[in-house]
Amino acid sequence: MIETLNNIVWGNGMIFLILCTGLYLTLKMKLFQLTHFRYILKNTFFSIFKDKDTTRSNDKHSISQFQTLSTALAATMGTGNIVGVATAISIGGAGAIFWMWISAFFGMAVIYAENALGTTYRYKNDKNQWIGGPLAYLDKGLGCRWLAVLFAVFCTLASFGMGNMAQANSISSAMHSTFNISPLATGIIVATLVGIIIIGGIKRIGSITQMLIPILSILYISAAIFIIIINFNNIPNAFSQIFRGAFGISAIGGGISGAIVKRAVNIGLRRGVFSNEAGLGSSALLHSASDANTPELQGMWGIFEVFVDTIVCCTLTALVILSTGSNLSNFNGVNLVIKAFENGFGQYADIFITISILLFAFATLIGWSYCGESAIRFIFGESAVKYYKLIFIFIVIIGATSKLSIAWTISDIFNGLMAIPNLMGILLLNCKIKMPSKRIIHKHKDNNYK
Repeated sequence: MIETLNNIVWGNGMIFLILCTGLYLTLKMKLFQLTHFRYILKNTFFSIFKDKDTTRSNDKHSISQFQTLSTALAATMGTGNIVGVATAISIGGAGAIFWMWISAFFGMAVIYAENALGTTYRYKNDKNQWIGGPLAYLDKGLGCRWLAVLFAVFCTLASFGMGNMAQANSISSAMHSTFNISPLATGIIVATLVGIIIIGGIKRIGSITQMLIPILSILYISAAIFIIIINFNNIPNAFSQIFRGAFGISAIGGGISGAIVKRAVNIGLRRGVFSNEAGLGSSALLHSASDANTPELQGMWGIFEVFVDTIVCCTLTALVILSTGSNLSNFNGVNLVIKAFENGFGQYADIFITISILLFAFATLIGWSYCGESAIRFIFGESAVKYYKLIFIFIVIIGATSKLSIAWTISDIFNGLMAIPNLMGILLLNCKIKMPSKRIIHKHKDNNYK
């Protein structure tokens, strides 16, 4: 029944809506994510080393731009970058990776629109806390509070699914496989740690993710690059598998299979959205907590976020799996990734991947908790937030002891439901999305930028 509902939600209509929204916004922005990528890097990543205001905030209800990025990446760079990629290749073939790239490219335009609109229409409630993202632009911008409430309901469910159960399940599975620790024990320990952090609110979440994400990202990316260098001679074949699989071209005879293409497209787009969350509106909820007041700048942070998450991390995971020639028929999920990393790390591969999944998924748990918290605050007010946190902590234990397939299927369903009102709002408010070339580039252009 769950799988049937999942197929309905993620039917051709959903894929068409996501691709068309991304394509429309990409054309509207004149391929900004591609033609001005150097400028995006300059005003996001490189500003971390030049501008102190990027890394600190004096507002007790806001977090800095870098903390916003770290929290947003924490919510996205979980199992989607490791287990999600392996699952995509196992089910959809190597070609699914190409469609993850397509999802990311168009997703950059979508997430720019989300963050820009979310910052434009955000406002503070009576407790001086930010209400932003789709909650703000569906309510204040579009004037449809019922649609904002609908999004908030789906967002809450998604925080329990993708942001909680799928992550907790991946942690417990990895810990059981590597260290033989029971899923229940893992769930209780993780739930306790999550509770300690999320009770401290967005400031504590931002502080933790600011420490975790940069270190985790550098370590994982470095390890993946090391494996790829060892298997450098197999890289051309890896890319060949990706492009052949994307268009259903058989390695023998050159025939084209429509069934292979359909499966690769569907799985690739679904896993792409699961990885970078472009179109869901979750990133905009987190970016709305930033102390920056420039909508276009927050939009560019979103573009950089998708680039790091999918184009860099997911691609590296895929190349590690494909270049090492791991047997896709005998392994799946985390075990497939461990098998691939054994090529360079031997018996220590399972420990490295287990710890990576543990920390990435844990960061996702605390990042997504704020998304659900924001949704509950919007619907019921501040008094209901403490009950949401208690439920969120309890569901960590449920997710840790559930079957992997059920956790991921439920996550896919809630993702799709969350995207529907969000994409409707973006399309209806597209005229309010300011062109970065007019509001940012011309205003802050310097002599070094061409």
